Amino acid sequence: MGTTVLSLSDVSVRRGDRVILGPLNFSISHGERWVVLGPNGAGKSTLLQILATKMFPTSGVVSVLDKQMGTVDLFELRTRIGICGSVIAEDIPYEETVKDVVLTAAYAILGRWNEDYDLWDESRAMALLTTFGVRELGDRVYGTLSEGEKKRVQISRALMTDPELLLLDEPAAGLDLGGREDLLKRFANFAADPAAPATILVTHHIEEIPVGTTHALLLKDGAIAVSGPISQVITSEHVSAVFGTDIAVTPEGGRYFARAAI
Repeated sequence: MGTTVLSLSDVSVRRGDRVILGPLNFSISHGERWVVLGPNGAGKSTLLQILATKMFPTSGVVSVLDKQMGTVDLFELRTRIGICGSVIAEDIPYEETVKDVVLTAAYAILGRWNEDYDLWDESRAMALLTTFGVRELGDRVYGTLSEGEKKRVQISRALMTDPELLLLDEPAAGLDLGGREDLLKRFANFAADPAAPATILVTHHIEEIPVGTTHALLLKDGAIAVSGPISQVITSEHVSAVFGTDIAVTPEGGRYFARAAI
């Protein structure tokens, strides 16, 4: 599978005298597509903040792309990590054009000033908007888009710098059924590209796991309940234990579906 993209060793986060996350030990290699699942309050958001280098753990060692957090310039490291989620979304200027929202990622900034972009940057931005089905919105103002359209623009932006690690925080949240299924299909096509970056997708819903996902990690009460190859993790037994209710999980064509067990 090649080299390690990310590793956590005895990573914990404390709030006062309470451990809210950890101790966590796991690693991700090139070519792997992970999903992180768990109920509300399981620690998914805290974990994502650490992986995005936005938060330092209280203890333990985090290595991202062969760099140990706390020993390197994080600004430089962040240009190698693509992030799509509320961590970034709330900072995108609503008056910016869609094309500029994607382009400004090349400089790891939000909001276009007077940077120079070359033809390569412009063509890459348009190619990404095409991949996620929003090319025709390039000249529209970002604030006028629907939730689904905004999500696709955010994902295009996250990929603009050709990152080595892609973090997706509930990318299908707030989408209607058609929007969700279209986005998942595009993810599956994207993930099938051997050059696509290692990916971590965080979600509450197993129906939102795209085809091509290779591994899964289930969080419960801030700890890893189970992790490993997806077919061994996303099972009725494991999902029921983590969500605290009897759930029947059905795998179908690379997707997973859940309902209350009768």
